[in-house]
This record gives sequence, C-alpha cells and structure tokens, in this order.
Amino acid sequence: MRNFGRVLTAMVTPFNNDYSVNYGEAAKLAKYLVENGSDGVVVAGSTGESATLSKEEKLKLFETVMAAIGHSATVIAGTGSNDTRASIELTKEAEKIGIHGAMLVGPYYNKPPQAGFYQHFAAIAESTALPLIIYNVPGRTGSNILPATVARLAEIKNIVAVKEASGSMEQVSEIIRTTPSDFLVYSGDDSLTLPILGVGGHGVISVAGHIVGKRIQDMIAAFNNGDKNKAQTLHLELMPFFKIIFVTTNPIPIKEAVNLIGISAGPVRLPLVQVTENERDQLKMVMQSIGV
Repeated sequence: MRNFGRVLTAMVTPFNNDYSVNYGEAAKLAKYLVENGSDGVVVAGSTGESATLSKEEKLKLFETVMAAIGHSATVIAGTGSNDTRASIELTKEAEKIGIHGAMLVGPYYNKPPQAGFYQHFAAIAESTALPLIIYNVPGRTGSNILPATVARLAEIKNIVAVKEASGSMEQVSEIIRTTPSDFLVYSGDDSLTLPILGVGGHGVISVAGHIVGKRIQDMIAAFNNGDKNKAQTLHLELMPFFKIIFVTTNPIPIKEAVNLIGISAGPVRLPLVQVTENERDQLKMVMQSIGV
C-alpha cells in the first residue's frame, strides 16, 4: 500500500473572478503546499467545494494536480457522494488518470442506516483497485458512520484509512481499538490532531495545512519522536488559528487566508459567501499573532 503520509491538506479549489476554476492557480497551490509541509493533498473534498464542482471540473482538477505534484507527493481524489453509482463512476475515472487514492465521504442527506453505509463503500471498493479513505463528517452529512461499521469496512483489502471528523475521541478510540494495526486513522479536525495521535492515530487531513503545514508536520514529528512537550507547545500555539478558520462555514475563512498570503484562491461559489469585514479582521489578527 502506498504511504499517503502524515499531513495531507484538503486543498481549496481556486476560482477566477467569474467563478470558473483557475486550474493554473490550482497547480501553483498544490506545489506550494508540498513545499510547505504537506505530504500530499486531497482534491475536490468538502474544503475544495466539491458540492458545487461538476464531474468534468473534478476530473480536470485531478489531472492538473497530478501533473503538478503527482511524481513527488500523494494526490487523493474526492470521489464520494450520496449516489453510489455516481461515486463508482467518478472513482473509476479518477483511477484512469493515475490518482494515488480516493476519499469517499459518507452519503449525505439520504441518511443511510449502518448496513447502507457498509454496502455503499463496499460496492465502490469492489469497482476499483485504488486504496480508499472513508470520510466520516456527521456535521455535514447528517449521519454518523459508527465504529463497528468502520471495523467491518477495514476488512476490505483496499479500504485502508478513515478520516474521522465526528469530534468524538471515544469514537476515534473505538475505531483504533477494533481495526487492524495497518488501518490508518486520520484526524479530520485540526484541533484534535494531537489528541488523536495520543490514542494511536496516524496523522491529519488538514484545513490549516494551507497556512501552517510545516508546524503541523513538526508537531507530529515531535510527538512520534517522544518530545511530548514540544508537540503540546506547537498544538497550543496553533489552537487560535485552528479555531478562527472555522469562524464561519469552511472553506470560507481558509480560502481568504490563502488569498491573504498571496496565492489567488479567489472567491467561493454560491451558496457560500465571502467573509465579512469583521471575520477578515479577526483572521488577519490571528495570522499575525502566530507569525504568518
């Protein structure tokens, strides 16, 4: 199995002022992230505004980012949806491009029972040879993939990891307790990365990695090297930033933060809206306070 790395950044999708995808800036951003702490990126996840990207836009993004960094870093395609057939089709197309793996969000809105979750992910896994990451984010999907279901899915050869964003350390602990030692558990919340490492997690699929990727990488390395004090210090230093990038709906604040460091991420697409002046001022203040 390919080593995805410890820090994967869930990359924003740059847009032009007319809201079309800015593929040139997407390539530039992907390179910047890899040069600044990310072992790889997730393309067209929720932070990448996947809900308002067309299939054609997603596939061109996958191609663009693979061409930019695929030779030296991990590229994971966000191919999940609440339609199993559509997820299978997009995953197959991503596989043809040569993507390194796919991330599959729990089906949203239709709120499947646990048996439905299992059959959804199992059907996608059967259709592809790609290594797959399950993404559990109940706050967005409206339903929770329970640890017992993740443990069943971990028995499927090419389901190799989970991005856990339930916010429940009890749930994370139970997943780690009941899955094989080589099944990777990624934090889906930057603020919980260090606690999740403490119970056996592997790393983080990060939003904050756009701006502080090197420091997140340093925090994880310090923890793994037994320097708990350094890891704790970095975690606490970064907490204000972890908090401010969720002052309103993700990815609104992080996209503005990327714009503020001089990379043209552009606007967000409706129904998302731009940061308010107050939110921008708060964001600038926190970024300055942590030395960005």
